[in-house]
Amino acid sequence: MSEVPVVRRVLRHIVMFKFKEDSPSTAIKAIEEGLHALPAAIAVIQAYEWGLNNSIEDFHKGFTHIFQLSFDSEADRKVYLEHPSHLAFVKILLPHVDDLHVLDYWAAGPTILSQPKDSSSRL
Repeated sequence: MSEVPVVRRVLRHIVMFKFKEDSPSTAIKAIEEGLHALPAAIAVIQAYEWGLNNSIEDFHKGFTHIFQLSFDSEADRKVYLEHPSHLAFVKILLPHVDDLHVLDYWAAGPTILSQPKDSSSRL
């Protein structure tokens, strides 16, 4: 008898930043480094990734940075939001933010990636 795969739900926390035009690059770099340090400081963060806008479409509305954190539960997200390291990070961040978006959602199941196509089969 084959095993039935277990689908693990994951709570994703997505944050996008639009920085003030007069924010120096050194401040933005410090913000990036501050966020990168949070997973080591806050054990409930299960996964973390980030990136810079790379869209060729002109819908970014000035948002340049996106960060994704993953949690096992809403209680874990609450621990993160109230954690002293997160609160200290927010104090560094807010003076430089022109706008931000925060979206949280439950993702279910494993991510299935298609196999890369053999470049020799392309026309």
